[in-house]
Amino acid sequence: MTQLYAQPYDLSATGFYFETSQEYSIKSAALRNDYGELVEEFEIQFVDGDETDCDLANAIGLNQANFAQFLSAVDDWGDGEKRAVIIAVGECGYTFELDLDPAQFEVDIYENTTMRDLAEQFVEEGLFGEVPEAFQNYIDYDAIARDLAVEYSEIVIAGENYIYACR
Repeated sequence: MTQLYAQPYDLSATGFYFETSQEYSIKSAALRNDYGELVEEFEIQFVDGDETDCDLANAIGLNQANFAQFLSAVDDWGDGEKRAVIIAVGECGYTFELDLDPAQFEVDIYENTTMRDLAEQFVEEGLFGEVPEAFQNYIDYDAIARDLAVEYSEIVIAGENYIYACR
């Protein structure tokens, strides 16, 4: 389960841990500062959970306005959908909105690879045309990888390397 912490901006109040938006609502409604006033503004911090969920929290800029949607996404989305949102929102400039569908993003993602591996894959798939077998030993995959780096970028999510292109 993902655990978050609500750190009050009010220095005379103490924050609280929570795992659901209902728990947040109950605890925030009861929280008072040292002067008996209701505390209304919090910094929401990711405390514990899956590494992919932590990367998602960082990518969307987890805050008081979007934490409920974040908690829903953590429960409802698979790792592939989370990675798509991490890349689309965190790297490509898309917006994390209410009722977001991760499939809507136009992002190409290649898992557990490097630029050189991607260059080799593209040659094998025929993206550069058919290459006779006799010439395949003479292909400069490093040069192709450098060319791919113009349109493609690398990111590490939950300790795994990914290559992506924003469309």
